[in-house]
Amino acid sequence: MNTIASCEIICVGTELLLGEIVNTNAAFLSRRLADIGINVYHQSVVGDNARRLAEAIRTALGRCELLILTGGLGPTYDDLTKETVASVSERALKMDPVSLERIRSYFKLTGRAMTQNNEKQALIPEGAKAIQNNYGTAPGIYLETNDNVIVMLPGPPNELEPMFDEQVVPLIMQFTDGGIVSKSINIMGMGESAIEARLKELMLNSTNPTIAPYAKFGEVRLRVSAKSSTGDEGEAMALCNEMVERIKNTEIGEFIYGIDEPSITHAALKRLRKLGLKVATAESCTGGLVAKKLTDLAGSSDSFVSGVVSYCNEVKMQLLGVAPEIIAAHTEVSHECVCAMAEGVRKLLGADVGIATTGYAGPGGGNERDPVGTVYIAISTADNCISERLSYSSMRDRNFIREAAAARALLLIIKHLH
Repeated sequence: MNTIASCEIICVGTELLLGEIVNTNAAFLSRRLADIGINVYHQSVVGDNARRLAEAIRTALGRCELLILTGGLGPTYDDLTKETVASVSERALKMDPVSLERIRSYFKLTGRAMTQNNEKQALIPEGAKAIQNNYGTAPGIYLETNDNVIVMLPGPPNELEPMFDEQVVPLIMQFTDGGIVSKSINIMGMGESAIEARLKELMLNSTNPTIAPYAKFGEVRLRVSAKSSTGDEGEAMALCNEMVERIKNTEIGEFIYGIDEPSITHAALKRLRKLGLKVATAESCTGGLVAKKLTDLAGSSDSFVSGVVSYCNEVKMQLLGVAPEIIAAHTEVSHECVCAMAEGVRKLLGADVGIATTGYAGPGGGNERDPVGTVYIAISTADNCISERLSYSSMRDRNFIREAAAARALLLIIKHLH
């Protein structure tokens, strides 16, 4: 086989069919494969049943060059993936001594007794290669046939993801044309349909690079992908960069918060670090989500001081110094109140920047002027305080409103700190 043009993903596990576990593996693998120019044409989930899994494998091998299976590599009787692949490909299972020794060492290191069924994890189909698992016990498996490449990976995402990035990608890159690169444009404040309407002509007429929008929670990403005619990644990157600049110069440009940013939180922390500023948060309706998002990232202590969850008005007044007259005249959900909260927490905690949120996340609360879904956010510095009013549909649930508002509060850091 010379090249891989298409891929199919089969995720194995009855727990996935029952909804007991959310299948994040297929989404992760599809993104990573798109990055290296491999198209995923089919995804499926099969329970722990050898007959149905064998049918799915045979069908997949007949219509794709690369088949990736996740899950079913463990030690128990219902872990059937490699046994089924071995049966379909008419190969015997052989003990891999390196994998067996790694499994034994793992149990010895953790002080646990290794039961005999764990040896099953070290069996691999004849002619296959073990993909060593530095994050768990079950190794992955890489198998080349005349017509296909088959990759089997363990189901837990914390094992699958680094194994794929570190070991599988280099193996399958030999079957790609090379010279394919992608860049992601991070957009917040404009919906996917509005973006497509404004860029539709460009999307339809541009074949290299291609432009594809996809929605994430609270934002939209535009993936710009280019392929070099000579396999030169530098040429492909130049094509990508040219298209990114074209898109920046459209009316969408004002809504772009970054390029290739993993998240709005990463982008906000990067801005704070670059400017050498420290931030403190005062949160009402978001209940500490802004602080959580910041402290979820390693190294956030360089820029994050502390946060206050000022859920009731007494805390807003007594701790943050919001004047009672502001709440009496404008209510606790207002431009005036959120600015006072941002200024108060900045001064209280000695930060350079104060971020605040207040609003009606629902399902109760709200009024005719500010119904459920209304959120005010603010950023305060020594120079000024800037606030924004956000309006989310009351049809959105409480969690959506809180998460979206927290993300938009972080956006203030990027928009207003220069």
